[in-house]
Amino acid sequence: MNNNPYTLTFGKEPPQMIQRFAQSSEILETFSDDSPSQQIYMVTGVRGSGKTVFMTSIARKLEEDSWIVVELNSSGEILKELAAKLYNTKGLSRIFDDAGIDLSFFGISVNIKKNNPITDLGTAVELMLSKLSKRHKRVLITIDEVSNTKEMQYFAGAFQILVRHELPVFLLMTGLYENINKLQNEENLTFLYRAPKLYLGALNIGRIADSYEKLLGLSREDALSLAKMSKGYPLAFQVLGYFSCNKGGDYMAALPDARQYLAEYVYEKIWLELSRIEKDLLTCIALRKQIEVKAVKAAMDLPANEFSVYRDRLIKKGLLDGSTRGVLRLTLPFFDDYVNEHADL
Repeated sequence: MNNNPYTLTFGKEPPQMIQRFAQSSEILETFSDDSPSQQIYMVTGVRGSGKTVFMTSIARKLEEDSWIVVELNSSGEILKELAAKLYNTKGLSRIFDDAGIDLSFFGISVNIKKNNPITDLGTAVELMLSKLSKRHKRVLITIDEVSNTKEMQYFAGAFQILVRHELPVFLLMTGLYENINKLQNEENLTFLYRAPKLYLGALNIGRIADSYEKLLGLSREDALSLAKMSKGYPLAFQVLGYFSCNKGGDYMAALPDARQYLAEYVYEKIWLELSRIEKDLLTCIALRKQIEVKAVKAAMDLPANEFSVYRDRLIKKGLLDGSTRGVLRLTLPFFDDYVNEHADL
């Protein structure tokens, strides 16, 4: 095959994409309601779970429905960036100029001279959104990979005020569980606890098998076998498909390359971010593929309440599956091999 239908590029919508219809419909229907019950959603999941791609697909659908979509960088001056991007969005500068909203104080080039510059960013953004509201416009702000920075804390507080003033602004953020959790724990940002969180888990194995059968020319049995190897992990779906395609559909020959790619580009980063106890817990489970909770407790020799904290944290990070009562297993494909190889490092 000359044109590979799968991709290894992070964050870019792949040619082969399995939609998450239930979760995307929830956000789209909520945001599009005449009286939306929520104006913020936080999307979380393990690295490679497709958070960025999912957020991008939501933004594109709303943009097609005449929404104003503004993509912001979580590490910059977020509120200033919002004001600048709103002003520079095609067709909007005239609205703000006619309203006499002068943003020159913030270094944003404007075309008016009839008012004194606004010197408070919060006021500027509120005025801009108020003018858009009168024209029945809605604004979606997207922020990828949020973390608990001073800039993000300030913006979250400002966004809360905008929502309280019933302005047509909506926020869709993605982030790792630990980063979103730290942001929520900030004393002045407790409203984020009430914001719904969507966890992006495994994709449908049958849909993955459909893709492999159609595009790799595999038999249904082989396509299903390869799909099960992915464990529904979105990045593994792409990686296994990509290297299998390069091997002319010989997926067994593609496995070494796929394993190496996942280890070097994802699992190494995940492993480095774990605490010693988290690594020990995962190692205990990886040695047996799956294990009863009581056996892990005995091997770890931790107090019950402390064990529960680490187990629950790893489940929320997307590394452990505790859906079967009394049993724990690793969620990511080939991750048990990686853990066993790096357990003593």
